Amino acid sequence: MSITVDLNSDLGEGFGIWQLGDDLALLEIVTSANVACGFHAGDPTIMRRTCAEAVARNVAIGAQVGYRDLAGFGRRAIEIEPDRLADDVLYQLAALDGIARSEGGRVRYVKPHGALYNRTVTDPVQAAAVVSAVAAYDPGLPVLGLPGSRLLQKAEDAGLRAVPEAFADRGYQGDGTLARRGSPGALLTDPAVVAARCVGMVTTGQVTAVDGSTVTVRARSICVHGDTPGAVDLARRVRGALQDAGVRLAAFT
Repeated sequence: MSITVDLNSDLGEGFGIWQLGDDLALLEIVTSANVACGFHAGDPTIMRRTCAEAVARNVAIGAQVGYRDLAGFGRRAIEIEPDRLADDVLYQLAALDGIARSEGGRVRYVKPHGALYNRTVTDPVQAAAVVSAVAAYDPGLPVLGLPGSRLLQKAEDAGLRAVPEAFADRGYQGDGTLARRGSPGALLTDPAVVAARCVGMVTTGQVTAVDGSTVTVRARSICVHGDTPGAVDLARRVRGALQDAGVRLAAFT
């Protein structure tokens, strides 16, 4: 039986005249784009341009929602009341979807960013707040997250489609969570190593953690971060290696 997997990347993460990553190059490689919605990065012009380019390449558009934290790029933990978090997520989702529709597309899934992503792995309250916003806007939208996370559990409980993802360029801890950025093995940048690792995750459902243990990672999508050094080459090598292994690449939506 053939295997099909999605390849996603975080895009549209510039702000004003500041640009992060090579969005156009990555859009030629990935099948889904997690587009920043203006809270951790992005602005209306960048959001519109990214959506237009994604539509032109038939790349699925996802809303990458985050904490209101431009200065910290959404990677700082923030304490926020669940109702306010739900409102913030709803605002970001609706804004990106409106822009996407103006360019002939639409938001087809939702994925939290950075600190919010990691928080919703273990925090049922914030996970439920994110899910409630998605369900209120469009219960047909899938939620993309870490396998076994509270986020995906809450999504399933709410009747939403929960889509598990793996990370090409991030190290795993023995419990299946991501290694903290800045810690040994947390970020992988060798294209050959990353590509081989992704083939193993997709074909065997396993990956070696930073402590040497084996972690089960069964995912429908693989993420290559747009701000990882050499992201375009990493994504290209991952795509090529998966195709050489007989894996079909397609958006999960």
